[in-house]
Amino acid sequence: MLNRLLSHDLPRSRVLAVLLVAIVLALAFTPFLVPGVKALNVAAKVLVFIVLVASFDLLLGYTGIVSFAHTMFFGIGAYGVAISLTRMGANWTALAVGIGCALVLSFVLALAIGLFSLRVRAIFFSMITLAFAAAFQTLASQLSEFTGGEDGLTFKVPPQLQPSFELSSTPLFGVDLDGRLLAYYLLFVVAVVLILAMLRIVNSPFGRVTQAIRENEFRAEAIGYRVVVYRTASAILSALFATLAGAMLAIWLRYNGPDTSLSFEIMLDVLLIVVIGGMGTIYGAVIGSALFVVAQSYLQDLLRLASEATSGLPWLSALLSPDRWLLWLGLLFVLSVYYFPTGIVGKLRSIKPRPPQPRPPTGQPRQTPALDQ
Repeated sequence: MLNRLLSHDLPRSRVLAVLLVAIVLALAFTPFLVPGVKALNVAAKVLVFIVLVASFDLLLGYTGIVSFAHTMFFGIGAYGVAISLTRMGANWTALAVGIGCALVLSFVLALAIGLFSLRVRAIFFSMITLAFAAAFQTLASQLSEFTGGEDGLTFKVPPQLQPSFELSSTPLFGVDLDGRLLAYYLLFVVAVVLILAMLRIVNSPFGRVTQAIRENEFRAEAIGYRVVVYRTASAILSALFATLAGAMLAIWLRYNGPDTSLSFEIMLDVLLIVVIGGMGTIYGAVIGSALFVVAQSYLQDLLRLASEATSGLPWLSALLSPDRWLLWLGLLFVLSVYYFPTGIVGKLRSIKPRPPQPRPPTGQPRQTPALDQ
C-alpha cells in the first residue's frame, strides 16, 4: 500500500526514511508539540516551501530547465487568492474562483515561456524567464488598483479559517481548536496531496522521458520523442504546482504583496534548498525545505544564546552576534555543498549497508590462524 502511495519511489535508505517520517510527524503534530505562534508560522512556511521547491525541482532536477520565472507563478497564485477574496468577499466561492483564475493565467504564461525553448536554449532561456519575472513584479507594483501596489492586499479568508472561529470550546491537549488550526491542517493536507501527485508524475512514463531529456536531449529526440512538447508540458506542470503553493501562502498570511511572493530572494532560497536537498529528488524538497526554513527562523535565536554564553570572550561573542546570522547560514550552505555534493538525499542513498559477515556452522570450532614458528 505504501509502495503504491509513493509511486514505487521508496527512500532506498533507512536514514532517509527515518528523516522523512520524523519531518512528516513533526509537521503533523507541531501545534501540539510546540505551542506558540512562531512555531506554527514556521511549520506553515515549511509546508509552502516544500510544494514550491518540489515544483521547481520538477523543472530543474527532472527536466534540466533553468528558469528564474518560478516566483512569478508563485506570486500569481498568491495574488489570485488575494484579489478574489478582496473583491468577492471572504467565502469559499471566491477562494475557488481566485485559485482557478490563477491556474489559467499560469497555464497561459507557462505555455508562452515554454515555446521560447523552440529557439532559445541554456543561459539565454534563463535570461528570458528572468525578464518575465521582473516585468511581472513591476506590473504588480504599478497596478495598485487591483494589487494594492507596494503596500499589497490585506484580506479575510472564509470564516472557518479565521482565528475567531471556534470548532470546539474545549481545548485539545491545551490547544484551542480554532480556525487558525484548521487553516494549518488544510495546508498540511494540500501539501501531502501535491507531493504525492508530483511523485506520481516523475515516476510515470512522462517523468521517465523528461529525465531522458535531461540526460541527453539529442538522443531523446533521435529515438522519436518530441522534446519541445515534453519540455513545455513540464514547464506548465511546474508552474501550476507553484501557483498552488502561492495560494497556500496567501491563505495562511491573509496578506500578499510584491516582496511577499514575487521577491527574487525567494527564488534564491528555492535554488539553495534544491541544492541542499538534492536535485532530481522530490524527497530532497522535503528535507531541504525543513532544514533551511528552520535554520533561517531559529538561527538568530541560537546565535543570541551563544553570544550571551560567551560574553566573557568579546571577540567570540561578537562573531556569534545575531546580526551575523547570514554569515553562519552561508557557512552552513558551503559546508553542506562540500560534504553533500549530490544533496542530502543523494548522499544518503549512496551509502550502502555493509553485508552481514558469515557465521561458522553451529557445533564447529572457530578457525584460528596458525602462528609462525
